[in-house]
Amino acid sequence: MSAVYKDDQEDWLTVCLKYLLFVFNFLFWMGGAAVLGVGVWTVVEKSDYLSLLASSTFAVSAYILILAGSLVVVTGFLGCCAVIREQRSCLSTYFFFLLLIFLIELVAGVLAYVYYQRLSEELKQHLNQTMTENYAQPGKETITSAVDRLQQDFKCCGSNNFQDWRQSVFVLSTQAENRVVPDSCCKTITLLCGKRDHPSNIYKVEGGCISKLEQFLADHLLVIGAVGIGVACLQICGMVFTCFLYRRIKMDPY
Repeated sequence: MSAVYKDDQEDWLTVCLKYLLFVFNFLFWMGGAAVLGVGVWTVVEKSDYLSLLASSTFAVSAYILILAGSLVVVTGFLGCCAVIREQRSCLSTYFFFLLLIFLIELVAGVLAYVYYQRLSEELKQHLNQTMTENYAQPGKETITSAVDRLQQDFKCCGSNNFQDWRQSVFVLSTQAENRVVPDSCCKTITLLCGKRDHPSNIYKVEGGCISKLEQFLADHLLVIGAVGIGVACLQICGMVFTCFLYRRIKMDPY
Protein backbone atom coordinates (compact mmCIF):
# COMPACT_ATOMS: atom_id res chain seq x y z
CA MET A 1 0.00 0.00 0.00
CA SER A 2 2.84 2.36 0.85
CA ALA A 3 4.37 1.82 -2.60
CA VAL A 4 1.03 2.56 -4.31
CA TYR A 5 0.57 5.67 -2.17
CA LYS A 6 4.08 6.81 -3.05
CA ASP A 7 3.39 6.34 -6.78
CA ASP A 8 0.12 8.30 -6.50
CA GLN A 9 1.93 11.06 -4.66
CA GLU A 10 4.63 11.23 -7.34
CA ASP A 11 1.95 11.38 -10.07
CA TRP A 12 0.22 14.20 -8.22
CA LEU A 13 3.45 16.18 -7.92
CA THR A 14 4.17 15.65 -11.61
CA VAL A 15 0.72 16.94 -12.56
CA CYS A 16 1.22 19.99 -10.34
CA LEU A 17 4.57 20.73 -11.97
CA LYS A 18 3.00 20.44 -15.43
CA TYR A 19 0.26 22.91 -14.55
CA LEU A 20 2.80 25.28 -13.02
CA LEU A 21 4.80 25.18 -16.25
CA PHE A 22 1.65 25.91 -18.27
CA VAL A 23 0.91 28.92 -16.07
CA PHE A 24 4.52 30.00 -16.37
CA ASN A 25 4.37 29.77 -20.17
CA PHE A 26 1.31 32.02 -20.25
CA LEU A 27 3.06 34.63 -18.09
CA PHE A 28 6.23 34.11 -20.13
CA TRP A 29 4.37 34.89 -23.37
CA MET A 30 2.96 38.05 -21.85
CA GLY A 31 6.40 39.09 -20.66
CA GLY A 32 7.86 38.32 -24.07
CA ALA A 33 5.20 40.45 -25.73
CA ALA A 34 6.12 43.31 -23.38
CA VAL A 35 9.83 42.93 -24.17
CA LEU A 36 9.15 42.79 -27.91
CA GLY A 37 6.80 45.77 -27.71
CA VAL A 38 9.30 47.95 -25.85
CA GLY A 39 12.04 47.06 -28.33
CA VAL A 40 9.92 47.74 -31.42
CA TRP A 41 8.55 50.98 -29.94
CA THR A 42 12.07 52.21 -29.27
CA VAL A 43 13.32 51.46 -32.78
CA VAL A 44 10.23 52.54 -34.75
CA GLU A 45 8.76 55.44 -32.80
CA LYS A 46 11.94 56.95 -31.37
CA SER A 47 14.37 56.24 -34.19
CA ASP A 48 14.76 59.98 -34.91
CA TYR A 49 16.21 60.62 -31.47
CA LEU A 50 18.62 57.70 -31.81
CA SER A 51 20.33 59.48 -34.72
CA LEU A 52 21.29 62.31 -32.35
CA LEU A 53 23.26 60.03 -30.04
CA ALA A 54 27.00 59.61 -30.44
CA SER A 55 26.98 55.89 -29.63
CA SER A 56 24.70 53.09 -30.76
CA THR A 57 24.40 51.50 -27.31
CA PHE A 58 20.80 52.60 -26.81
CA ALA A 59 19.74 51.24 -30.21
CA VAL A 60 21.65 47.98 -29.65
CA SER A 61 19.80 47.46 -26.36
CA ALA A 62 16.50 47.87 -28.21
CA TYR A 63 17.47 45.37 -30.93
CA ILE A 64 18.55 42.88 -28.27
CA LEU A 65 15.12 43.21 -26.65
CA ILE A 66 13.45 42.52 -30.00
CA LEU A 67 15.58 39.38 -30.40
CA ALA A 68 14.79 38.23 -26.87
CA GLY A 69 11.05 38.89 -27.29
CA SER A 70 10.97 36.94 -30.56
CA LEU A 71 12.74 33.99 -28.93
CA VAL A 72 10.24 34.09 -26.07
CA VAL A 73 7.35 33.50 -28.50
CA VAL A 74 9.07 30.47 -30.02
CA THR A 75 10.21 29.16 -26.65
CA GLY A 76 6.70 29.40 -25.22
CA PHE A 77 5.37 26.98 -27.85
CA LEU A 78 8.33 24.68 -27.24
CA GLY A 79 7.57 24.71 -23.52
CA CYS A 80 3.96 23.63 -24.08
CA CYS A 81 5.10 20.81 -26.34
CA ALA A 82 7.68 19.71 -23.78
CA VAL A 83 5.06 19.56 -21.00
CA ILE A 84 2.48 17.71 -23.11
CA ARG A 85 4.92 15.14 -24.51
CA GLU A 86 6.74 14.66 -21.19
CA GLN A 87 10.03 13.94 -22.90
CA ARG A 88 13.35 14.77 -21.30
CA SER A 89 14.87 15.78 -24.63
CA CYS A 90 12.16 18.42 -25.16
CA LEU A 91 12.56 19.69 -21.60
CA SER A 92 16.33 19.92 -22.06
CA THR A 93 15.89 21.97 -25.23
CA TYR A 94 13.32 24.17 -23.49
CA PHE A 95 15.68 24.76 -20.56
CA PHE A 96 18.49 25.66 -22.98
CA PHE A 97 16.34 28.32 -24.69
CA LEU A 98 15.27 29.77 -21.32
CA LEU A 99 18.92 30.07 -20.33
CA LEU A 100 19.83 31.61 -23.70
CA ILE A 101 17.09 34.26 -23.43
CA PHE A 102 18.12 34.97 -19.84
CA LEU A 103 21.71 35.62 -20.97
CA ILE A 104 20.54 37.83 -23.85
CA GLU A 105 18.41 39.93 -21.50
CA LEU A 106 21.30 40.09 -19.07
CA VAL A 107 23.49 41.59 -21.81
CA ALA A 108 20.76 44.12 -22.67
CA GLY A 109 20.41 45.03 -19.00
CA VAL A 110 24.15 45.55 -18.58
CA LEU A 111 24.29 47.73 -21.71
CA ALA A 112 21.33 49.79 -20.51
CA TYR A 113 22.91 50.26 -17.07
CA VAL A 114 26.30 51.26 -18.51
CA TYR A 115 24.70 53.68 -20.94
CA TYR A 116 22.53 55.14 -18.17
CA GLN A 117 25.68 56.00 -16.21
CA ARG A 118 27.29 57.94 -19.07
CA LEU A 119 24.16 59.31 -20.75
CA SER A 120 24.43 62.82 -19.32
CA GLU A 121 28.10 63.23 -20.23
CA GLU A 122 27.55 61.98 -23.79
CA LEU A 123 24.70 64.41 -24.41
CA LYS A 124 26.68 67.34 -23.02
CA GLN A 125 29.67 66.53 -25.20
CA HIS A 126 27.97 65.66 -28.47
CA LEU A 127 24.40 66.96 -28.77
CA ASN A 128 25.28 70.63 -29.22
CA GLN A 129 27.96 69.78 -31.79
CA THR A 130 25.59 67.48 -33.67
CA MET A 131 22.85 70.11 -33.80
CA THR A 132 24.96 73.14 -34.72
CA GLU A 133 27.24 71.45 -37.27
CA ASN A 134 24.81 69.12 -39.05
CA TYR A 135 21.44 70.85 -39.05
CA ALA A 136 20.12 71.53 -42.58
CA GLN A 137 23.38 70.33 -44.15
CA PRO A 138 23.56 68.19 -47.31
CA GLY A 139 23.30 64.48 -46.53
CA LYS A 140 22.18 65.17 -42.94
CA GLU A 141 18.43 65.06 -43.55
CA THR A 142 17.89 62.45 -40.83
CA ILE A 143 19.59 64.60 -38.18
CA THR A 144 17.72 67.71 -39.39
CA SER A 145 14.39 65.92 -39.06
CA ALA A 146 15.39 64.58 -35.64
CA VAL A 147 16.34 68.06 -34.37
CA ASP A 148 13.09 69.56 -35.63
CA ARG A 149 11.06 66.83 -33.98
CA LEU A 150 13.08 67.09 -30.77
CA GLN A 151 12.51 70.83 -30.44
CA GLN A 152 8.81 70.54 -31.16
CA ASP A 153 8.13 67.46 -29.02
CA PHE A 154 9.97 68.78 -25.97
CA LYS A 155 9.20 72.48 -26.53
CA CYS A 156 12.86 73.50 -26.40
CA CYS A 157 15.31 75.47 -28.53
CA GLY A 158 19.00 74.63 -28.84
CA SER A 159 20.96 72.11 -26.82
CA ASN A 160 21.39 74.37 -23.76
CA ASN A 161 19.34 77.39 -24.85
CA PHE A 162 18.35 79.30 -28.00
CA GLN A 163 21.71 81.11 -28.13
CA ASP A 164 23.45 77.88 -29.16
CA TRP A 165 22.10 78.46 -32.67
CA ARG A 166 23.92 81.79 -33.10
CA GLN A 167 27.20 80.08 -34.06
CA SER A 168 25.63 77.20 -35.97
CA VAL A 169 26.53 76.44 -39.57
CA PHE A 170 22.88 76.85 -40.57
CA VAL A 171 22.30 80.32 -39.04
CA LEU A 172 25.62 81.67 -40.37
CA SER A 173 24.82 80.52 -43.91
CA THR A 174 22.73 82.27 -46.56
CA GLN A 175 20.35 79.32 -46.37
CA ALA A 176 19.04 80.67 -43.07
CA GLU A 177 17.63 83.78 -44.76
CA ASN A 178 18.30 85.91 -41.68
CA ARG A 179 16.82 83.39 -39.25
CA VAL A 180 18.36 83.46 -35.77
CA VAL A 181 16.96 80.01 -34.91
CA PRO A 182 15.41 77.20 -36.97
CA ASP A 183 11.68 77.45 -37.55
CA SER A 184 11.19 74.36 -35.36
CA CYS A 185 12.01 76.55 -32.34
CA CYS A 186 8.78 78.47 -32.93
CA LYS A 187 5.70 77.82 -30.83
CA THR A 188 3.63 78.05 -34.00
CA ILE A 189 5.65 77.06 -37.04
CA THR A 190 5.35 79.26 -40.11
CA LEU A 191 7.83 79.95 -42.88
CA LEU A 192 10.73 82.14 -41.64
CA CYS A 193 9.23 82.40 -38.15
CA GLY A 194 12.75 81.79 -36.81
CA LYS A 195 13.72 85.38 -37.66
CA ARG A 196 12.22 86.65 -34.41
CA ASP A 197 13.57 85.31 -31.10
CA HIS A 198 11.00 86.90 -28.81
CA PRO A 199 9.70 84.61 -25.99
CA SER A 200 6.20 84.92 -27.41
CA ASN A 201 7.43 83.42 -30.68
CA ILE A 202 10.04 80.77 -29.77
CA TYR A 203 10.80 78.44 -26.86
CA LYS A 204 13.20 80.91 -25.32
CA VAL A 205 12.54 80.60 -21.59
CA GLU A 206 11.57 76.91 -21.61
CA GLY A 207 15.23 75.84 -21.64
CA GLY A 208 17.40 73.70 -23.89
CA CYS A 209 16.88 70.20 -25.22
CA ILE A 210 19.72 68.40 -23.41
CA SER A 211 18.04 68.09 -20.03
CA LYS A 212 14.71 67.09 -21.56
CA LEU A 213 16.17 64.49 -23.89
CA GLU A 214 18.31 63.14 -21.05
CA GLN A 215 15.27 62.70 -18.83
CA PHE A 216 13.33 61.04 -21.65
CA LEU A 217 16.12 58.55 -22.41
CA ALA A 218 16.75 57.87 -18.72
CA ASP A 219 13.07 57.07 -18.16
CA HIS A 220 13.11 54.81 -21.21
CA LEU A 221 16.18 52.97 -19.96
CA LEU A 222 14.37 52.38 -16.66
CA VAL A 223 11.45 50.86 -18.59
CA ILE A 224 13.87 48.58 -20.47
CA GLY A 225 15.48 47.54 -17.19
CA ALA A 226 12.18 46.94 -15.39
CA VAL A 227 10.74 44.82 -18.20
CA GLY A 228 13.99 42.85 -18.51
CA ILE A 229 14.18 42.15 -14.77
CA GLY A 230 10.54 41.08 -14.64
CA VAL A 231 10.89 38.59 -17.50
CA ALA A 232 14.23 37.36 -16.11
CA CYS A 233 12.55 36.53 -12.79
CA LEU A 234 9.90 34.57 -14.68
CA GLN A 235 12.60 32.67 -16.53
CA ILE A 236 14.33 31.67 -13.29
CA CYS A 237 11.03 30.25 -12.04
CA GLY A 238 10.54 28.44 -15.33
CA MET A 239 14.02 26.92 -15.20
CA VAL A 240 13.40 25.69 -11.65
CA PHE A 241 10.06 24.10 -12.61
CA THR A 242 11.67 22.54 -15.69
CA CYS A 243 14.46 20.98 -13.61
CA PHE A 244 11.99 19.47 -11.14
CA LEU A 245 9.78 18.09 -13.91
CA TYR A 246 12.84 16.74 -15.74
CA ARG A 247 13.82 14.75 -12.65
CA ARG A 248 10.33 13.29 -12.21
CA ILE A 249 9.85 12.17 -15.80
CA LYS A 250 11.19 8.72 -16.65
CA MET A 251 13.86 8.32 -19.29
CA ASP A 252 12.56 8.26 -22.88
CA PRO A 253 12.24 4.69 -24.17
CA TYR A 254 13.79 5.82 -27.45
